[in-house]
Amino acid sequence: MPLTVLRHKGKSREPQETRGKFNIGTPISKRPKSVKNRKEFGHWELDTVVSSRGKSKGCFASFAERKSRIYIALPMPNRSKVSMHTAIEELRESLQKEALKTFTSDRGKEFACYAEVEAAGIDFYFADAYSAWQRGTNENSNGLLREFFPKKTDLAKVTHRELFQALWLMNNRPRKCLDYRTPLEVFLHELLLIE
Repeated sequence: MPLTVLRHKGKSREPQETRGKFNIGTPISKRPKSVKNRKEFGHWELDTVVSSRGKSKGCFASFAERKSRIYIALPMPNRSKVSMHTAIEELRESLQKEALKTFTSDRGKEFACYAEVEAAGIDFYFADAYSAWQRGTNENSNGLLREFFPKKTDLAKVTHRELFQALWLMNNRPRKCLDYRTPLEVFLHELLLIE
């Protein structure tokens, strides 16, 4: 039987990206080694958590700090460059400058705001295509957030209170990788060291 008539099962090895991406910016291979080993505070992974396809444009900008594993999600009206830049500015205005050293994201079009972010003093790196593991802290945290807001949820309808409660529970869960401290404990400790 010719291979062309056999049924395809499972996912293709190279999923087709449909939302647009760009091929500029600094690749993750140029990111300092100190970011990878999680010894230094202030290195963040960024992503977007979206509503069901076609259901709503509402989404969350998600930020995970690599050392403390703190996870922050901010509502966005859509997955645009402007909305992402607004969310990043909100994070930037709420934390000390020393707490925001680098950002690492995928090459989604919403991160085309990277030049403005770098102009504000934060180095921005881009993971390789189809390499979610390079931003594993954020991807894992996004999965935990999905337990509160499954894929069919219209994220535009999630209240600030509901989102805060989910993040509070996630960030107050002791982690083995943090010697059974919580991400919030480690994060606040690191912030106090900056002052």
